[in-house]
Amino acid sequence: MASSTFPAQSSQGTLADQAYRAIADRLVTLRIRPGEPLNDERIAAELGFGRTPVREALKRLEHERLIVAYPRRGTFATEVQIADLRHISEVRLQLEPLAASLAAERATEDDRAGLERLLARLAKSPDGGEDLIRLDMTLHRAIYAATRNPYLQDTLIRYDNLATRIWCLFLDRLPGLAGHVHEHGPLLRAVIDRDAEKARALAASHVEGFEAAIRGVI
Repeated sequence: MASSTFPAQSSQGTLADQAYRAIADRLVTLRIRPGEPLNDERIAAELGFGRTPVREALKRLEHERLIVAYPRRGTFATEVQIADLRHISEVRLQLEPLAASLAAERATEDDRAGLERLLARLAKSPDGGEDLIRLDMTLHRAIYAATRNPYLQDTLIRYDNLATRIWCLFLDRLPGLAGHVHEHGPLLRAVIDRDAEKARALAASHVEGFEAAIRGVI
């Protein structure tokens, strides 16, 4: 997949890939807040990268709508607009169920073994915090990878990043973080068991529940 789970690992991808993952992690989990300016020189110094891979990463993040660059003003983390939720959910409601059903049909034995390990990890997961948010992203990405469709995978990673950013923005007002993440248990089991229809239905319900939870606090 083009953008693997966070955080970056030095052995994976080019320096630009590593810079992308590290900066995206900060943007998605709101350590870089909406509207906050980004300075490539400062980021490069903080991450231990040169400015060139950081600039390449920022271009990619702009394409993915996580940052925006204004001539003569600088680069900023994008604001989160209420309309973003509806637009993102419209896309995810079509593609997440598709990905779940394809994963159930196409997952390799290695994929299924990895999903079993994630199920065990989910059972021991904490009740909150960034670790749980990162586990949520890891679970989604494992399903996306099992589709064996790199275009679908890349698209869903992009929209999952945007959705997770909205989630983090309202996290202190949202009840039941652990419950939302643990909904993945039956979904992972359906994929492992090759039950494509059940996986599709559970994925659709998960996306609908996410949007309803956010709308309940805005």
